[in-house]
Amino acid sequence: MKNKISKILESALNLSVQKGQIPEFSLPYLEVEPPGNPDHGDYAANAAMMLAAQAKQNPRKIAQIILENISDPENIIEKTQIAGPGFINFFIKDRVWQNALRNIDEQKENYGRSDFGGGKKVQVEFVSANPTGPLHIGHARGAVVGDVIASLLITTGHEISKEYYINDAGNQMNNLGKSVLLRYRELYGEKIEFPETCYQGDYIKDIANEIIKNEGDKYLKTDEEKTISYFTGVAGGAIHEEIKVDLRDFGVVFDEYFSEKELYKNEGVTKLLDKLQEQGFVYSDGETLWFKTTDFGDEKDRVVIRKNGEPTYFAADIAYHQNKFSRGFEMIIDIWGADHHGYMPRLWAGIQALGHDKNALKIILVQLVNLLRGGVPAAMSTRSGEFVTLREVLDEVGRDAVRYNFLMRRSDSHLDFDLELAKKQSNENPVYYVQYAHARICSILRMAQERGIAMPVYADTDCSFLNEPEEKTLIKMLVRYPEIIYGAARSLEPHRITFYLNELAGIFHSYYNKNKVISENEPLTASRLFLIKAIRIVLQNALTILGVSAPEKM
Repeated sequence: MKNKISKILESALNLSVQKGQIPEFSLPYLEVEPPGNPDHGDYAANAAMMLAAQAKQNPRKIAQIILENISDPENIIEKTQIAGPGFINFFIKDRVWQNALRNIDEQKENYGRSDFGGGKKVQVEFVSANPTGPLHIGHARGAVVGDVIASLLITTGHEISKEYYINDAGNQMNNLGKSVLLRYRELYGEKIEFPETCYQGDYIKDIANEIIKNEGDKYLKTDEEKTISYFTGVAGGAIHEEIKVDLRDFGVVFDEYFSEKELYKNEGVTKLLDKLQEQGFVYSDGETLWFKTTDFGDEKDRVVIRKNGEPTYFAADIAYHQNKFSRGFEMIIDIWGADHHGYMPRLWAGIQALGHDKNALKIILVQLVNLLRGGVPAAMSTRSGEFVTLREVLDEVGRDAVRYNFLMRRSDSHLDFDLELAKKQSNENPVYYVQYAHARICSILRMAQERGIAMPVYADTDCSFLNEPEEKTLIKMLVRYPEIIYGAARSLEPHRITFYLNELAGIFHSYYNKNKVISENEPLTASRLFLIKAIRIVLQNALTILGVSAPEKM
C-alpha cells in the first residue's frame, strides 16, 4: 500500500514539473509513512515541505499543486487533505484494506518476503568472541542482533553469509595456554600464584583436568614454551567447540568460521601493508609503521606495526576486510560491542584505502545487557570467572525469552534483562504475550474445525463485515507488515519487528476480549475467522524471522 501511494505521489510530482507548476527538483527519497495520529489518515507525505526551498514557494501551495495532479487509477484513495505546514494526508478506502487480506491468505509463509535486495551478496560478521572463555550474555545480544539482521536480509532478497571471526592469534591466546599450564601444575600439587593476565574461571581447571585424564603428568617436565603452545591449541579448540554448541542451542549457526591465523599465512598482512606503503597510505617514523587514517577523516593516524615489530589488531582487520571483499561481498556488516565506537573511523579509512566505498561497510554497535537478579546486576569478567554465561541464562529462561527480550530495544541502547520477568507466563512478559496471541488463534481455529465450520478462503469471505474499529486497525497493521520488514531490513534495525509484534498482539487480545469470533452469524463468523487466520500467518512469519517459536498450544 505504501508503494502504491509513493507511486501516485511521484506521478503527481512529475506531472507538476511537466506543467511548469514547480521547478525540476532533487529529493533523496519520497517519505511516505503512517502518521502518528490515525485521524490524520493512513499515510502522510512531507514532499511539499522538502521541496519548498528548491521551489521557493509556500509548502501548502506546493501541496495543493500536487493534489491537483493526483491520478488514482486503481481508485484506492477515499480522500486527501493538506495538514499543518504542508503535510499531504491520504485516506485509503475500507474495501481496499479488506481486499488486501487476500495477499496474506495466498502467500502464507511468503507474506512479507520481497526482492528488495536483488540478490546482493552480503556478509554479516558477528559474535567473533575470543576463544578464551564461554560466551556471556553480552556476546549473546550481539549474536541475536546479527542473526536476525541476516534473517531479515534473506527475507528481503539478499544473498547472505554469516561469519564468525576466530581471534586465535595474539597474546590473549598465549595467556590462555599459560593459564591452563598453571592449573595443570596446581592440580599436581604445585603452589601457584596466578598472574592478573591469566584466565581463572573454573573452565580452565576443567580443561587442565581433561589433559591430565588423557595424557597424565608428561608436561610437568617438558619445555614450557612448547607446552604453552600445545595447551593453547587444546584449550582454544575445546572452548570454541563449546561456543559453537551454545550458539547452536541459541538458534545461531554460522556459514563460515574464519581463523585470524589465515591472515598471516605466506606473510599476508606484511605484504598488504607493504603495498599500502607503496601507495602512500602507510608510513614509517623509523620505529613504528603508521596508517594515514587522517586522510579519510579520522582524528589521528593509527599504528599498524608496533616498535617490537608486532602487528596491531588494526593491521589484521585491514587484511581481514580485504579478504572479505576479495570473496565477492558487495556489502559487509560488522556487529560490534559499543566500546568499539572509536574504532569505526579507522576501519572505514582502511577499506577506502583499499579502494572500496565507505558505505560498503556497515557497523552496528550493540550496547551492554544489564542482567538483573533480584535487582542486583551480575558481574561479568572472563578473567575472574565471575561472569554469567549464555548457557546459564538459556538453561534458566529458555531460548525464546532470551532472543525476544534482547531485541526489545535498539541495539545501541542499554538493555535491562529481568530473569524473573522473562520466566513469567503472563501479559507482563512480552514474548509470552505475543506467543499466546498465536496459540489463542490456533485454539479458536481448532474449535471452529471441531464444530464443523469450514476454514474460510478469500473467495468465500465477505470482508465488508469487518467494520469494528479494532478490526479495521488489525487489517491495516497486517497489510503494513511487509512495510515493517522492508524498513527493518533497510535500516538494519531488527527491534522494529518486536515493536510491531507487541502492538499487534495487544490489539488482537483487546479485540478478542470484546468480540466473539465464532457466533450464530455465519458470514460474520467466516470473516472473523479469515481475519484471525491472517493474524496467525503474520505472527508466525515475524516470529520465524526473530528465530522465536510460534506455539500452537500454551
